[in-house]
Formats: sequence, C-alpha cells, structure tokens
Amino acid sequence: MMKNQLREVPKFENVKEIIYNSVKLYPENIAFTIKEKEENNVEYINITYTKLLENINAVGTALYEKKLKGKRIAIIGKNRYEWAISHLACLLGGIISVPLDKDLQIQELEESLIRSKVDAIIFDQKLEEKIKIVKENQKTNLKEYICMTDIEGFENIHNLIKEGEKILKTGKRDFVDYEVDSKAMSILLFTSGTTSKSKAVMLSQYGIATNVYDMQIVETFLDTDVNIAFLPYHHIFGSTAMVVMLACGVKTVFPDGLRYIKQNLLEYQVSVFIGVPLLIDKMYSNIEKEIEKQGKTKLIKIATKISNFLLKIHIDIRRKLFKQIIDGLGGKMRFVIAGGAPLDSRVEKKFNEFGIHIVQGYGLTETSPVIAAENDKYAKYGSVGIPMKHTEVKIIDKDEKGIGEIAVKGPNVMLGYYENEEATKEVMKDGWFHTGDLGYIDKEGFLFITGRKKDMIVLKNGKKVFPEELETLINRNEEIEESFVYGMPDKDDKSKIRVAVKVVYNKEEVKEKYGDISDKELFSIIWNKIKEVNKTLPRYKYIMHMILTDEPLIKTTTNKIKRSEEYKKLLDNGL
Repeated sequence: MMKNQLREVPKFENVKEIIYNSVKLYPENIAFTIKEKEENNVEYINITYTKLLENINAVGTALYEKKLKGKRIAIIGKNRYEWAISHLACLLGGIISVPLDKDLQIQELEESLIRSKVDAIIFDQKLEEKIKIVKENQKTNLKEYICMTDIEGFENIHNLIKEGEKILKTGKRDFVDYEVDSKAMSILLFTSGTTSKSKAVMLSQYGIATNVYDMQIVETFLDTDVNIAFLPYHHIFGSTAMVVMLACGVKTVFPDGLRYIKQNLLEYQVSVFIGVPLLIDKMYSNIEKEIEKQGKTKLIKIATKISNFLLKIHIDIRRKLFKQIIDGLGGKMRFVIAGGAPLDSRVEKKFNEFGIHIVQGYGLTETSPVIAAENDKYAKYGSVGIPMKHTEVKIIDKDEKGIGEIAVKGPNVMLGYYENEEATKEVMKDGWFHTGDLGYIDKEGFLFITGRKKDMIVLKNGKKVFPEELETLINRNEEIEESFVYGMPDKDDKSKIRVAVKVVYNKEEVKEKYGDISDKELFSIIWNKIKEVNKTLPRYKYIMHMILTDEPLIKTTTNKIKRSEEYKKLLDNGL
C-alpha cells in the first residue's frame, strides 16, 4: 500500500491542542464570519482565532459554574457560530457533546435526550416550541436549557460569554487548565435513522484529531481559504470538517439556505466547499444548463480538448479558459470535497477539467469519519481514493470479482455503540470494524465502493446488482430528479427477483421541455430514458419495471435515501 502523506504538519492528540496551535499560528486570521440581518441592514461580524478561543473559554467557564463539568450536553440547531462554540467548549473542557438533528420530531427528540442521559441542552431559537414541550413533559433528565440567542424565559449563550468573562477575570481557570483525556468518549452521536433503530456512536478526541491530521497531510487547505459550512454540524462529517478548517487557519462562513448557494458563494468569495454529491450534481447541472442556454456547448468541448492537451505538457490554462464557469460559482472556488454518497465520475471529471479540483472521500460516523479519500497525488475516477495514513482497510469474504465487505482498523474507529454491547460485537471483530459496505481494492491500492451489503440485489442466478451504480446512471437524465433502484419479487415466482426503479421526475425540467403532457406520455418518455440506460448495462442488470412519481424520496438530513423506509412504502403500496 502506498504511503498516503504529501506534506508535514504537526500531529495532535485532541481538539484542544489543535485549537491552541491554530491560535498561536493564526491569531488574527478570521475563524468565522457571522452575518446579522435587521430589516434592510446587513452586518458582517468577523471572529478571529484569538476571539474564538476567548469565547470558548468564557462559555466553558460559565458551563463549569453551572456544575456541568464531566456532564453531557445536547446541541441542536442549524449550523451557526453559537453551535460551533458550544461544541468546542464541551470538547475543550471534558463535557460530552451530544449533537442532535434539528429535524427530529418531539418524540424522537425526547427519546434521544433520554437515551443519551444529557444534563443540559443548547438549542437554536427556531426550536423554541419543541424545547418548551420537552420542558413541560418532564420526561428527560435536563436541568439546564440554554438558547443560542436571547429569548424570553431561557438562559442564552451570549449571556454565558459575559458571565464566563467575569469569572475568568477573578482568576478562576478550572476550564482553561482542564487536561483532556484524549481516548475517553468525548462525542456521542446518533447514526441516521429513526431513534429506536439508530445507534449512539461513542467517539474519542484522539480518533477525531488523528482523522484531522490524516486529512491535513493529503488535502490542500490554505490559511487564505474561505469555507462554507453546508454539511450539518450534527453529522460527524460536518463537525470533523469544522475542526479541519480550524486546524488550517481557514475562514468559515454560513449559508443562508439551499436557494441562496450561488449568492453566498459570490458574497463570501468561497474557495473551499465540502458537500454531498446531490448538491455538487446540482451545481454542475446549473453550469451545464447555462452553457447550453448561451449556445456554448460546442465551444466548451473544443476548449476542454485544448486544455487537456496542454495539461499533458504541463501548461495549465484551465482557470483562465473557463473563467466564466468559475465566476458562476463565486469566482474563487478552487477545491471541492464530496462525501456521504457516491459521486458521479462524469461530474468529477468535468469539475477538474474546468480547473476546480474535486476529490471524493469515504467514511462513516463510526470512523470519525474519513476512511479513504482522493488527493492531489492519488486520484482515480470512480474510486474513493486510498486509505488514510492511520487507517488499515481490508476486504473480507471476497467473491470471484474481488468484491467483499470493507473492514477498517485504526484510532479513528469508534469506542463502540453506547449501551449496546450486542450491536458493537456484531460489527467489531478482532479489532476490525465491519462497515457493511461492499467494495474492492485495485492493484494500485485504490478503494472502490460498490454498495451497501444489505442493499445489494441478489438475482436467482446468483448475479449481484448494486442499486447506487444504476441510480448514478439514471440520475444523469435532466428529466429525472432522483431514483431508487430495488429488487422486485416476481408475482408468480417469489424467488425470482427483477430489477425495478422508482423515478422522481423533475417537474420544472419536464414542463420546460415538453409543456403540458399527459401522465401516459410522460411515462413513455421516462421509460425510454431507462431503456437507454439498459443498453449500457449487461443484460442481467436490466431494469424491468418502473414507478413514476413527483413525490420526493424519503431521505436523511444529509440527503441519503432511507432505503428500508422507501422499500416498506413500496411494499405497502403493493410495489
């Protein structure tokens, strides 16, 4: 296996050491920019690295004053500065952080708070009504309710900062001087899924700090970069990415919402973007439409050929040649990381041809999260790169094509599932974490993911079909918003499985292209698109049945399809 290290950076044991090092290296760099809107006035507040640490220490000191040292705090809300300092205050002071999904329903929220045994909750004001109900129900162990902004009836973070500053001035340094136990549970994180089925993953700061180091030594982050925090912080990919940015002296800004992506990229001159493929596909689709609208499709093809030829003789004119495309993404975009689901290799190739470096990575909540990633030196379209420096990967129970389950070993692997020894034993065997993902490693050490073990469709003849592979091909059609490939039992012979698909069509695209057409005509158009996909596949993978709808698929907050729920819905409707 090749050595996955491109640069030297200091290695730290925990997040506290990372933050203190960054404050020393980048004291006046901007860590976060906060946008405050009041009617027509917009104000941008820049928080330097020095100020960030002062705020963390003040919040942490105030939390200690509330007797929360060594306790557990749930954090819930959208990505924002107050979320970041709440989480970091927990990590730097030995308080267990329990990030929760802001979209949980009341019952799920209460179950999560009970299961994780939290003592306090820090919440976004948009969740005020839910929190009031939780407080009235009195089913949890919560003693402190802290809002991220100033609202009536609740303590708030900004007040804690003031309180903490006063206490610090008296010389009380318990929080500041706290020594982190790097290998103890520091974060308790629920996997996506309903609360009754989701598992609570125990992660250590040593695992996260190692993962941050492994990303720094292979990926190019600059202390002049601007990152936009689209990935939800309550997911490990989002919160570890936040620490990576802080480790590198990067400035982080917050999006106003999905509808404002283009505006935010320009407004903040974003240069680094970490996102799920669905979002990246959308960005590319908008670029493609703009090229088509301007009648420049042929011109871009010729320019790409010239640029690719020049690259072979080490002349790179991509960013000059495709300046208009880069301007459409804010003008400064240079580096994109995709993770959370497979990225269409065609989209990856196009971004790179335009001079925007895009890499794909792979990981899970249980692995803090990154297992493998492409980088400046090691990249191959279709793969997720090579394993990170401190992560061992092996393929177990290989079939004749070398495809088997991916197993991982390393300091970034979880401590286990909280209060669930049985589930931990199922996935942890001889120190190896069994991911439940299927894939293979090629001769050069690149890891390829073929799908989830439980989602794989096994046909009667023993052939295997991986739904995500087909979905990537299907979703390339502009008329198709998203798709869900599944195995459909034959009505006469239940042991015989046919490959089927549920297609969600893009209403706007269909209306623009075909005007008002009947359901029957639309079905025929989309079915012909599926038949075109079939022509590119071996016969055993042919899609034999299609359901057409405009209703979005059931997804997690990171836009992954909830396959079991989607399949159950199909079964309930008689497939």
